[in-house]
Amino acid sequence: MREPLPRAKISAGAAVAPERLGVGIAFALAGVTAMTVMDAAAKWLGTGYPIVEIVFFRNFFSVPPIALLIWYGGGLASLRTARLPGHALRAGLGLGAMFFFFTGLRYLPLAEAISLAFAAPLFVTALSVPILKERVGPRRWAAVIVGFLGVLIITRPGGAVLRAEALLILAAALSYALFLLVTRRLARSESTSAMIFYTNAIALTVSAGLLPFGWSTPERTDFMIFAAMGLIGGCGSYFLVLAYRNAPAALLAPFDYTALILGTLLGWLIWRELPDAAVWLGAAVLVACGLYILRREAR
Repeated sequence: MREPLPRAKISAGAAVAPERLGVGIAFALAGVTAMTVMDAAAKWLGTGYPIVEIVFFRNFFSVPPIALLIWYGGGLASLRTARLPGHALRAGLGLGAMFFFFTGLRYLPLAEAISLAFAAPLFVTALSVPILKERVGPRRWAAVIVGFLGVLIITRPGGAVLRAEALLILAAALSYALFLLVTRRLARSESTSAMIFYTNAIALTVSAGLLPFGWSTPERTDFMIFAAMGLIGGCGSYFLVLAYRNAPAALLAPFDYTALILGTLLGWLIWRELPDAAVWLGAAVLVACGLYILRREAR
């Protein structure tokens, strides 16, 4: 799952030069592509290595791109914070989402896991009422309910498809939604550089501490995949920062869903996986509801 970023840099109604919009879309596509490739690498590694090791290397090899982000984002001065507990909470939720998602990837097709992860915006809308005290109108509540029907279409409760693996991805989506809500709060006073730095530093420290409970020495080829996974994931976060600096969220959000197309392609090329009709139908419902919620929030 990708690193969520504050999307308030450019308001939905702000006038933006067309060339900047094109740059924003290009970086958004690059970021989503990088994150989907990272997920595919995590799925590949998950069959032979402990999840904690995958999480550790995901954060360890993200350090160079994050350092570049900090360098261009104001240097060390941008890391000043008085809200370290908030960053720790954000890191904990991010770690939870990562552990749940990577574990679910071991057993589910890549495209199906990505489809279920699209439930995160529904959780965000539902939880923003008790946590952020935001007002959600009846139209958005209707979209949330219909969206969860899309989840039921994918998981097909009562049949053999609803397995613990699917619940792991939904747990990742819930953790990710809470992660986003904490991000909304922190974004009011914290820089993007600070949020990404502290989240990665805390996640890296915690996962390093857990390595004695789950470690398998990587072979040379697998170590290169570990390194590529972390570097690509870190670059994906950096690309998404650049995307939201050049274009408004309302324009860029639909491109998040290209992950499903790429995930389907990678799943077929690597594991010969193809989603069935129920997954496509449920994913279409989730995408439509997510885009509708975004449209209502933008208005």
